[in-house]
Amino acid sequence: MTTQDTPNTDDTPLYTPENWTMDESVGYLLTQVRGRMVAAIDAELAPLDITWAQWGILLQLANGKAETAAELCRNSGCDTGSMTRMLDRLEQKGLMRRERSAEDRRVVHLRMTEAGKELYPQLPEIALKVLNRHLRGFTRSELELFKGFLRRMIANADSA
Repeated sequence: MTTQDTPNTDDTPLYTPENWTMDESVGYLLTQVRGRMVAAIDAELAPLDITWAQWGILLQLANGKAETAAELCRNSGCDTGSMTRMLDRLEQKGLMRRERSAEDRRVVHLRMTEAGKELYPQLPEIALKVLNRHLRGFTRSELELFKGFLRRMIANADSA
């Protein structure tokens, strides 16, 4: 194993002012990939009259990842004002509704409507189509390695 292949366990910076360029920064590359994926998902969603942000909310509601606006904000890093506007739009489209909690009147639960539940099966299909297009040429082992790298970056951020 060469020095270049040895894990960085002593906190020696991988990026320094001498070797860093914006175009080769992991953050820049992740941002570029994310932007292209968002644009591709938006294009696929256009016939359904929803946006990528609305799609993400519906996926979280349908999969039990969130059931309040506060949980959606925490999961997505979105501010409460933007989230309220997105929820208003989804409610106007008849895809979700707000229900005040019987146990705690301060809590408002978000529920998929029948129209939202009918739309839902198309949403993962769009994700699969876009992901597979962006992962063209990757092997299964490369995909698992890539996901492992991303999980490690998430763990590093969470432990910082």
